[in-house]
Amino acid sequence: MSARPPAPGADRDSSRPARAGRGAAAKSESDSEFQVALEHGRWRHFGWLAVGVGLGAFLVWRLGTVGKGLGVVLLILGAVNLVRFARTLVRSAGAIAVGTDGVVLPVGLCSGQTHKVGYGGIRHAFFLRRAVPWTRTGPILIIETERGTFTYPRDWFTSDSDQRRIASAIHRRLARP
Repeated sequence: MSARPPAPGADRDSSRPARAGRGAAAKSESDSEFQVALEHGRWRHFGWLAVGVGLGAFLVWRLGTVGKGLGVVLLILGAVNLVRFARTLVRSAGAIAVGTDGVVLPVGLCSGQTHKVGYGGIRHAFFLRRAVPWTRTGPILIIETERGTFTYPRDWFTSDSDQRRIASAIHRRLARP
């Protein structure tokens, strides 16, 4: 992949090679606009669906009162994951788009809803690395805006560098280190 020529009047250090990414984030970090596609965990939802329905049905069928109660809980877990699996089939995972005038942030994975937030409306963009809930993989990219807080776990991205690109681009636009 060849590097894009610098914009007219832009100073570029010729001793540093241009960076090349992969996938939807293949543009260099000096570009003014880029988009990072999110990844869904479709087969993880399907696995929990199969375990929840299979084991839950077995427990309801073969065990007593306590086992049936646990089986119903597993069936509900399977139903929740059925909805999540179906949502990944119907909608795309979404994307975070960083532009010159603002950032387009999806509300959630496969939700179909986005918010466009100008740089004046963004308060903070940071990583939560250690104090991560046990159900999430770290680091978590957190973007605090006037409209609310948007959280994006590591498993929604192709690589850690996608999270870093978004955070550093927002910090550059806000003129923060």
